Amino acid sequence: MAENCTTNDCESCGIDCPSRKSPQSLLEAPNPASNIKKVIGVVSGKGGVGKSLITSLLAVAAQKSGKRAGILDADITGPSIPKMFGLGGQVYGSELGIIPAVTRKGSPVISTNLILDDEETPVIWRGPVIAGVVKQFWNEVVWGDVDYLFVDMPPGTGDVPLTVFQSLPVDGIIVVTSPQDLVAMVVEKAARMAEMMNIPIIGIVENMSYLVCPDCGKKIYVFGQGKVDEIAGKHGIDKTAHIPIKPEIAALADAGKIEDAPDELLSAVAMFLSE
Repeated sequence: MAENCTTNDCESCGIDCPSRKSPQSLLEAPNPASNIKKVIGVVSGKGGVGKSLITSLLAVAAQKSGKRAGILDADITGPSIPKMFGLGGQVYGSELGIIPAVTRKGSPVISTNLILDDEETPVIWRGPVIAGVVKQFWNEVVWGDVDYLFVDMPPGTGDVPLTVFQSLPVDGIIVVTSPQDLVAMVVEKAARMAEMMNIPIIGIVENMSYLVCPDCGKKIYVFGQGKVDEIAGKHGIDKTAHIPIKPEIAALADAGKIEDAPDELLSAVAMFLSE
């Protein structure tokens, strides 16, 4: 900006200065020891829809297809990714940067639960600090060669999604929802935020879509039939997935064995991994 700038607002300023001609990119450079081909954000309009579960299944599906997938757990105050993969303890640093934890099947993971002395310690940080940690997870972690880096974001359209969209080279997002009408409304907000920031929407996943009767095999729509296909059509999204309620999946996640998820679930999300 010009030395005599008084507004810091280029749009309302009439001064012809270099900043006005060449706006600065907010993208952060990755760690020099990282080679990340695609960055995929996993978002939701509200909490409790299973976003972290879907993030985990995407990484597992990618690994199973022969790709190397990492997870950046950007849900700083409510991290759950390490638990699903059975990861514990603290990560460590080297001259290259922070060395992430690695799952049984080779996925690098970083999360606040892996940098705290006690994983049950609450993270009571203000927005700017949280945003700074997200950037550190990107530019200080030694990701190595990664085909897909999935970024598990907190719900809503607040500081962290904004930081990720502005600071990381996001190739697209996957929106996670559940069938209720209220959730459909807030999904619209997440989708519109991505559109406003020119981030492509790869697809929408409706989690807890239905329950399969163990006796007759009929689909039971516990929360009513969702509107994911309607929302997708409205935004020109051609990829949607419907994930059923499966108690055994919750059991695997609780036991830290999400990498043992059945092929049928992995196939349901694998469509989002096409080149």
